[in-house]
Amino acid sequence: MSTEFWFYHLERSSLDQVLPELLDRTLKRGWRALVKVADAHRLEDIDERLWTWRDDSFLAHGRADEPHAERQPILLTGKSENPNGAQALFIVDGSELGDTEGYARCFIIFDGRDETALHGARERWRVLKGQGADLAYWKQTDEGWQKAA
Repeated sequence: MSTEFWFYHLERSSLDQVLPELLDRTLKRGWRALVKVADAHRLEDIDERLWTWRDDSFLAHGRADEPHAERQPILLTGKSENPNGAQALFIVDGSELGDTEGYARCFIIFDGRDETALHGARERWRVLKGQGADLAYWKQTDEGWQKAA
């Protein structure tokens, strides 16, 4: 199975607004998710956000450094291991890709208003394209997400 790489270019929304929606869609597809975060503080923020995502709902999840990580439908981590057998890998805040073998899809989410993040995403796209990866680029518009490449 070849991993698809979907780049999400944030321009109008924050990660806190977009990530829960993408995770919800992933779960509805019947997949598990691994969210890879480079910064421990960001991991804590995402953890809290997923518990309070909606007034009437939360996204069931856990952290890789807590018991029963393998049972979690959404797992938050700073490492490359995939203990919950996720089909979807979410890369946020410029986290390293690591080994993507075994994932059906890798979501690379970056803030287009941050020059460092934008440059990093462009470089990652260039490298993956050079490797012949299956790539898609999604950009925010007034109407929602539009596939631009």
